[in-house]
Amino acid sequence: MSAGDAFDFEVVAAEPTELGLLWLRERRLASDPSRALVEISLDHEFLMSSETTSSERALASRAIALHGGAPLRALVGGLGLGATAHELLASPRVSEVRVIELLQPILDWHARDLVPLARELRADARFRAERGDVYRQLQGAASDRYDLMLIDVDHSPEERLGPSSASFYAAPSLARLTDHLASGGVFGVWSYAESARFEHELRRVFGEVHVERIAFTNARDGVREENWLYFARA
Repeated sequence: MSAGDAFDFEVVAAEPTELGLLWLRERRLASDPSRALVEISLDHEFLMSSETTSSERALASRAIALHGGAPLRALVGGLGLGATAHELLASPRVSEVRVIELLQPILDWHARDLVPLARELRADARFRAERGDVYRQLQGAASDRYDLMLIDVDHSPEERLGPSSASFYAAPSLARLTDHLASGGVFGVWSYAESARFEHELRRVFGEVHVERIAFTNARDGVREENWLYFARA
């Protein structure tokens, strides 16, 4: 994006939630009006954009590669714009993708095809999305086990969106969630920032930990940015 580019801004939807006012917005570049960028923000704090999904997709593709097996059953915490689920479904090695989303408006926006990937996700019989708190579910008794468990909800282990994940990133909670992992299963977490503390907590519980830095250019302002992916396997 050039420095002279400007955005036309349109609010598609705005809904109150337990975490604050959730906005669905569409932006168009003045230099290319046919190109629409869809984004979600919470109380005007940016959360995600359809333009920059490389790290969300890498969360899925790297986890599949680390596991190495098939067929794979995946649990995803956080639906968002659907990039992580979409990347999982792109692999024929994935047999099931179950997504747990806390915020009802996001599920509604997908049901109404207000986000770019919604129709494609729903058309895949391997996909299902439901409302719930993934943090609370993973701290409870395990009724099922998954080969891949991927979390993309909070900004980072240090900067959380809600209270239910307050203790999730510490060793005792991480140990409890292993009950939900199948043998050889991979646990992955997306973060916008590096967290040495979280890496240390993972290593207290898991025998194998991988940390990956994903660099990309933000289309909104042309700035080079980084996100971080944390993977662990018992």
